[in-house]
Amino acid sequence: MNTEILGIIVMFVITVLLAIPLGKYIAKVYGGEKTLLDPIFNPIERIFYKVSGINPQTEMNWKQQMVAMVSINMIWFLMGMLILMTQGSLPLNPDNNPSMSADLAFNTVISFVVNCNLQHYSGETGLSYLGQYWLMFLQFVSAGIGMAAAVLVFRAFRDRTASTLGNFYIYFVKSCTRILLPLSLLVAIILAFEGTPMTFEGKDTITTLQGDTVAVSRGPAAAFVAIKHIGTNGGGFYGANSVHPFENPSYLSNMVEMVAQMIIPLAMIFALGIFIKRRKLSWMIFGVMTVGFLLLVIPNIMMETKGNPAIAAMGVDNSLGAMEGKEIRFGAPASGFWSIVTTVISTGSINAMHDSTMPLSGMNELLAMMINAFYGGCGVGILNFFIFIILAVFISGLMVGRTPEFLGKKVEAREMKIAMIIALLHPFLILVGTALAAALPQYTAATLNNPGFHGFSEMLYEYTSSAANNGSGFEGLGDNTLWWNVSTGFVLILSRFLPIIGPVAIAGLLAEKKFIPEGDGTLKTDTATFGLMVFAVIAIVAALSFFPALALGPIAEYFSLY
Repeated sequence: MNTEILGIIVMFVITVLLAIPLGKYIAKVYGGEKTLLDPIFNPIERIFYKVSGINPQTEMNWKQQMVAMVSINMIWFLMGMLILMTQGSLPLNPDNNPSMSADLAFNTVISFVVNCNLQHYSGETGLSYLGQYWLMFLQFVSAGIGMAAAVLVFRAFRDRTASTLGNFYIYFVKSCTRILLPLSLLVAIILAFEGTPMTFEGKDTITTLQGDTVAVSRGPAAAFVAIKHIGTNGGGFYGANSVHPFENPSYLSNMVEMVAQMIIPLAMIFALGIFIKRRKLSWMIFGVMTVGFLLLVIPNIMMETKGNPAIAAMGVDNSLGAMEGKEIRFGAPASGFWSIVTTVISTGSINAMHDSTMPLSGMNELLAMMINAFYGGCGVGILNFFIFIILAVFISGLMVGRTPEFLGKKVEAREMKIAMIIALLHPFLILVGTALAAALPQYTAATLNNPGFHGFSEMLYEYTSSAANNGSGFEGLGDNTLWWNVSTGFVLILSRFLPIIGPVAIAGLLAEKKFIPEGDGTLKTDTATFGLMVFAVIAIVAALSFFPALALGPIAEYFSLY
């Protein structure tokens, strides 16, 4: 067990050590500085711009940037609907998987477009290889969208006073070609050598030790699994996700996938400080996020390692930990660590079934998504945290009797209204969705495999995962129904684009304001004291909003065990 804990610590330390130089590289990419990959990608990018008719020299204000973002996502959505609803008669379908129904295709395409990957289907039987490749494309571009949006905020605070924030398409293309693609290629090669399939062949037939003949799904899984983690997407090529031995064959692949899903969110934090030349601010943000992460992950590792008291009371040996729903090749500690990494970062992939974790572990997984501000997904983690910075700056300004300022820009009523709307939108979508599901049992009761407290947690988890662009689930829920496909689909749309548009709008408004040099009375936003203030705002606004719902679900279930 001590070796497993040591493995987790090494994994996290390696990720942080790799994220710092990667952050420097990302800052160079977005800053237009020379990098080693320029000779490879400069010609490719020029072809993209020429074919699409985009002028990369055109400067855009924040409104034009957001129109570009929404427009291109709408095109991907329509193309995805066409492919998934006709995949049964299209090429690259060796297993003859059928086309998707309209409501399932709607949910699936929206989910992948918004970087959530909430899968109401099983990959082996629900998609053709063409469908899988389209979704893999969406995993690249959805991550690129989030990173491009974050750069707009970076630009707003690097350029002291500006009405334009660069070109959205440049940031988007560079995110995909120079950051996501090389890292995904590296991870895919490692996974392929570890045993993850990379083939266009259909199912293979094997004979088990019992003598049974079983059809085993294959496919181009290594490429899919790589971008699923690098892009913090989380959608599995197979229905069991990274619990499946083909998606995650070994402890080494488990470590690689863990590092892969953490690397860009952490690197973006350091890239911010380097890009705007305020590295202490990056360390403040990293410190607050890491404290929040550790407060969630350490209890989960301990609870999963300790085991289930109800099983222990039956005289069953619990020395390996709470192993229901877990893979023996990973163990309880690494599974508990992954469960928080994947929910904090909004990846949503799993290496164990969250439905089988201990009740308070499930609560922490929910809290990680409800707070939605510790590390976060590619780009959007910074945007979510930025909202809480604005709130903390405003509250701190009121406490000391000064006009709130952040990085030389006054935070006034218009910015605060946007920040509060975005901060409250997240709990609103989660709680209203769960309340409707509970109030309309004729649509939801038959989909619950677990009654009582755990059944409520399953519904709460589904909407929380949707609103946090996470995609993981308490998989006791039969979610491929008209109700779940449509209701979560609308939550996915609102919870993706409004929380991107809001921070970018605030940054754009602040960028247009006159820059005010720092003075003796300026509130320092790169100190541990301000970091504590931000943490308090996160705890009050985000976490406490959900306490009544958590009391009805995982907390009540915890007390039912004793």
